[in-house]
Amino acid sequence: MSTNQIENLDSLRLFDHHCHGVVERDLGREEFEALISESSRPAAAGCTRFDTQVGFAIRRHCAPVLDLPAFASPEEYLQRRQELGAKTVNTRLLQAASIDLLGIETGHAPDTISSATQTAALASAESVEIIRLERIAEEVALAHAAAGGKPEQLFDAIVTELELRLESAVGVKSIAAYRCGLDFCPDRPTAVEITAAASDWMRGFTGSHPRLDDPVLIRALLWFAIERGCAIQLHIGYGDDDVDLHRCNPLLLTRLLRASIDSGARFMLLHCYPFHREAGYLADVFPHVYCDVGLAINYTGSRSEAVIAESLELTPFHKALFSSDAFGASELYYLGTLLFRRGLASTLNRFIELDEWPHDEAMRVAKMIGYDNAARAYNL
Repeated sequence: MSTNQIENLDSLRLFDHHCHGVVERDLGREEFEALISESSRPAAAGCTRFDTQVGFAIRRHCAPVLDLPAFASPEEYLQRRQELGAKTVNTRLLQAASIDLLGIETGHAPDTISSATQTAALASAESVEIIRLERIAEEVALAHAAAGGKPEQLFDAIVTELELRLESAVGVKSIAAYRCGLDFCPDRPTAVEITAAASDWMRGFTGSHPRLDDPVLIRALLWFAIERGCAIQLHIGYGDDDVDLHRCNPLLLTRLLRASIDSGARFMLLHCYPFHREAGYLADVFPHVYCDVGLAINYTGSRSEAVIAESLELTPFHKALFSSDAFGASELYYLGTLLFRRGLASTLNRFIELDEWPHDEAMRVAKMIGYDNAARAYNL
């Protein structure tokens, strides 16, 4: 074994470029298990979400942070969570994650989790905001309809609000993968197409929050962000059970990426599993494409080292990013960073052992992936 091996990356600076707030109240077992799964339904009768990679990782790594032995039972773990209270649990786990900068996406269930400011305070970290295109469009559309606005004025109203929010936010996110799939027409829609789509959408409003799933309007939002030269986060691959996974392959974005190559926009492909190799290819051939394996790190647990290694087969080292995609449960922040540091160290040590990488070169790559690439990509 090489003497140049990296012992650990515990002190590696991290920019978690895509994450969310945490629930600030005590959680019952059903609620907690829902937060450690991408399914909208509970485990099968008589079973538990703790019997997963992420469940075992929580018992192994998070339990000691809460003063429990490794592999305390789920019952013991959840009881200890209740004893300490949500604020103490969240503070311990977020601070143990040791993240320097949080890129907090504020468009997912904001009424149920801590705000960007509150989350950063819990973590003793700095934060920047990422805004969600579809949510802002929905909020504006609801207000526009309530005020009797005309369909032909809706998209201009959305753009006005987005411009206002981008005075402070550093990027945008789209969940096109969930709403219409990534196999949409890559062309910028015309004003006539946008007005017709807005009219159809407004006529179909039901309930208190309209859902935007019209591909024309979603394309219009993406092209707004492209033409403005934004950092654009896109969900890719694995996610909730309302996504059609076969329509989330990033290769479906090839024509859009080709058309936007000189726009100044940067595309951040999030999570990517099981399409992390495809995402790495796109990051290799397109100068404005970056990628991470964020969500996959937590949910592959003991196999996350392999996923991280696979993600670096084609991804240029200056294009790989770190994110946890932590939402709701602060455990996902702690695990996301612990498993990332461990997996990246293991991968780089393999390169050192196999091809005698110099130690300082391996550490330079680690620093790029942990923090520097995202700071550059978001123009910070």
